[in-house]
Amino acid sequence: MSLVVFGAPLSPFVRKVRLFCAEKGLDYQLENVNPFNQPDWYRELNPLRRVPAIRDGDFTLADSSVICHYLEDRDPQRTALCGETPQAKARIRWLEKYADYEVAPLATFTVFRNRLLKPLMGKPCDEDAVKGAMQEKLPEHFDYLEKCLAANDYFIDNRFSLADIAIASQLVNMGHGGEKLDTQRWPALAAHFERIASRPTLAAILEGEQQIIAKILAKR
Repeated sequence: MSLVVFGAPLSPFVRKVRLFCAEKGLDYQLENVNPFNQPDWYRELNPLRRVPAIRDGDFTLADSSVICHYLEDRDPQRTALCGETPQAKARIRWLEKYADYEVAPLATFTVFRNRLLKPLMGKPCDEDAVKGAMQEKLPEHFDYLEKCLAANDYFIDNRFSLADIAIASQLVNMGHGGEKLDTQRWPALAAHFERIASRPTLAAILEGEQQIIAKILAKR
């Protein structure tokens, strides 16, 4: 198998690439790389030492967004997930970046990290930080995403795309951290997340993640 994805399964950025590949019908091999204890050779794939990275034959690449857009361009005959018009492509890139740079620091690097990862590393959970993220910071982002969805099933042109993958990937980590969307306040966004999570591609990935989380919790 020529395509190898390097990274940790619970990373939302690794999940984004894996789900993108699955929805594209691309075969790949996942090689686990612990973000907190990376082998020396990983620096050759990504000098920033972030996951994910890929190897496609002799070609290597890092950054989840760059990887997904590369795979889109590499196989243009497959279902388009990055948009087909200049407007759609731009809006998908915008929402993907919004997920990565605005939602991720709170849903993943605050809620998920404090609730799941810190206790595993013997560090205390900062519940004040989690509370601040959930009650003060994330709501404005959820308000914006709710408005973007309106009455649609998907964010851009009412078609499943990388924008949906990127946003759902961050909300998965928030869920792994024990928090859920308020269905009364953000009904469209909550329904959207359930819609994406129930897709066979993501459901299969999440089944494996739940097994990993069960092992983590058993170690406490």
